[in-house]
Amino acid sequence: MEGYSRLLPSCTDSYSWKNGSLIMDHYNHTGRLQNRKPSQNGMSTAAVGLLCFSICIILENLVVLLAVLFRVRLRHRWVYICIANIALSDLLTGTAYVVNICMSGTQTFQLTPSLWLFREGLLFVALAASIFSLLLIAVERYSTMMTPLHQKSARKTYRIYGLVLLCWVAALGIGFLPLLGWNCICHLSSCSTLLPLYSKSYILFTLVLFFLILLAIGIIYFAIYWHVRSSGDARSARNQKRSLRLLKAVISIVGAFVVCWGPLFILLLMDFFCFSRSCSALYNPEWVIALAVLNSAMNPVIYSFGSLELRKAIASLLCCCCLLLGVFDSKTFMSKETSSTSGSRHSSLRNSFSKVRNLSTSPQPPPRSSKKTRLSSTTSCLSVSSG
Repeated sequence: MEGYSRLLPSCTDSYSWKNGSLIMDHYNHTGRLQNRKPSQNGMSTAAVGLLCFSICIILENLVVLLAVLFRVRLRHRWVYICIANIALSDLLTGTAYVVNICMSGTQTFQLTPSLWLFREGLLFVALAASIFSLLLIAVERYSTMMTPLHQKSARKTYRIYGLVLLCWVAALGIGFLPLLGWNCICHLSSCSTLLPLYSKSYILFTLVLFFLILLAIGIIYFAIYWHVRSSGDARSARNQKRSLRLLKAVISIVGAFVVCWGPLFILLLMDFFCFSRSCSALYNPEWVIALAVLNSAMNPVIYSFGSLELRKAIASLLCCCCLLLGVFDSKTFMSKETSSTSGSRHSSLRNSFSKVRNLSTSPQPPPRSSKKTRLSSTTSCLSVSSG
C-alpha cells in the first residue's frame, strides 16, 4: 500500500491522469480484472440489446415528460409536477445507462479517474433523484389529505417547484460525492468490488440513507391509508375512493421500485461486508443493473394505467407529433372533422325547427354548451400543422 501511494504525486493530480493503469490496479486488486469477459472489437449482442432498451426508456419517459408539461394543466395538479419529476429522473437513468454502456468494455481503461467517477455517478444521481421524488410525492400526499385547511394553489405550486429543485440539488450532491473526493483512489484497501474506485464507506452511507427514505415513505403511506380507512365521513366517500385509487397507484410505483432496485441494493450490501476476491457474485452485476434500469421503463406504464388524463395527454401528444411529421394527412382529419361538424349542425337545425313548432309559452332553459368541447386536441394540432 505504501509503495502504491508513492507512485502517485498527489491524489488530486491522479484524477486527471489519462493513463488507465490506476483504474487497472483497482480492478486487479478487487478481482474484477481477472473475471472480466474477453474484450471484443465491437459491442456484444447483449450490449447492443441493452443499448436499444435504454434508448426506448429515454424516448418513453420523454413522451411522458412532454405530455405532462404541454398537454396537462399543471395548475391545481401538483401530482403531475411530481410525475414529471420522476419521468425526468427515469430519463436520466436511461441516459446514464447509455453512457455506461458506451464507456464500458475496452473503453474502461482508457478513461481518466474523473471520467470513470462521472460515469458511475450519473446512475447514483438518477437513483437518488428517483427516491427523493417518491418521498416528495408521499409528503405532499400526506399534507394534502391530513391538512383540512385550503391552501392557495399558487403558493402550493411554488412550494412544489422549490422541493423539486431541492430534490435535484440533493441528488447531484449525493451522487457526485465520490467525484468530489469520497473515493478510494488513494486507499486501495477500502475499495468496493462492484465499483472499484468507490469507497465502501460511501456505499454504506448511500444504502443507509436510501433505506431510511424508503422506510419513511412506507410509514407515510401507511398513515395515509389508515386515515382514509378510519374516516367515517359519508360526504367525503367519493374523495376517499379517489384518494385510495391514487394511493394504490403511488404504492405500485414504490413497489416496482423496491422490486427492481432491491437486488442491486442486496449486492451493494454484500459488497460492503465481503472482502476483495471473496464474493464471486459481485463480478458480473450487469443483469442486476439492467433489472434496476427496467424500473424506469415500468413507471410510465404505471402512470398511464393509473391516470385517464395522462393517457389522453400522451395520445394527444403522439397524434400531434404524427401530424407534424406528416405520418398522417391533415386533410383527412380536416374532412372528417368538417363532415362530422356539418352533420351535427344539420341535425341540430332540424331538431331546433321541430322544437319551434311545438314551442310553448314557458321559458326554456338555455342550451348546454358541451357540444363545443367536442373538438379534440387533434383540431388544435391541425391548426399548428397547417400553419
